[in-house]
Amino acid sequence: MALGKAPPAPGETGLGVTALDVSTLETYGTHTLVLLRHGESEWNLENRFTGWVDVDVSEKGAQEAINAGRLMHEANISLDIAFTSYQKRAIKTLNLALEELDALWIPVTKSWKLNERMYGDLQGLNKAETTQKFGDEQVTKWRRSYAVPPPPIKDDNPYHPKLDPKYKNIPKKQLPLSESLATTIDRVLPFFRQTIAPQLRKGKKVLIAAHGNSLRALVKILDNVPEDKIVGLNIPTGVPLVYRLNRNLKPVELPGHAELISGAYLGDPEWVQAKISGVKNQAKAR
Repeated sequence: MALGKAPPAPGETGLGVTALDVSTLETYGTHTLVLLRHGESEWNLENRFTGWVDVDVSEKGAQEAINAGRLMHEANISLDIAFTSYQKRAIKTLNLALEELDALWIPVTKSWKLNERMYGDLQGLNKAETTQKFGDEQVTKWRRSYAVPPPPIKDDNPYHPKLDPKYKNIPKKQLPLSESLATTIDRVLPFFRQTIAPQLRKGKKVLIAAHGNSLRALVKILDNVPEDKIVGLNIPTGVPLVYRLNRNLKPVELPGHAELISGAYLGDPEWVQAKISGVKNQAKAR
């Protein structure tokens, strides 16, 4: 479910709006944390495995990012600090959303620890064609099992992260060649505890703009979602997910919270559900 069903704003039909006012949630926890998956990327549009490949947002994805900023503005969300990955689809989404909030001035920390899951040798492949080649069961294991990683990226693969200058200062042994959700959590969790959590404890209102799997990692951390449930959780592109946390940084269940988790999406509920379903169906032939 999502908070605040209301008719779409003029010119934004179908993107969803919200009537939520975060200032009314003082009794629901102490700290505000907003998670935002990047807007649709060019490879989301082409239904390809992206992972660490630095693909840009599509035209629709840029509009999703702008709308995310509008949704947060309508919900009276103010922010003090933001975190994002090294990948341009997340960085651009963050900047476009912050511009709508007139908050481009807030400090932003970028870290590869918030990157998308490394999809290994699947990177660049069409999801539906990969399903046809390897079978739905195998591709589902690679995409959605908790601890089974895809085949590691080959050393001569043109998408190998060693060829990307943004990762030149990362020790080779730390560069992932393939990741499951479990190993993605292994890098996201320490970053959250050491870098993001201290800002929340200081009372900072935090936005994290990242990716489907790095955000699923955060959701599992926050809500302690069981392994067999987190693998089926789909986070839609460009829809702010609002959490309120108590003094121990444990989430407080919000009215209209999403299934399995304590946070609530901003936007028209039917619109949000349609976007979640779209993520779920990406691997199907089309």
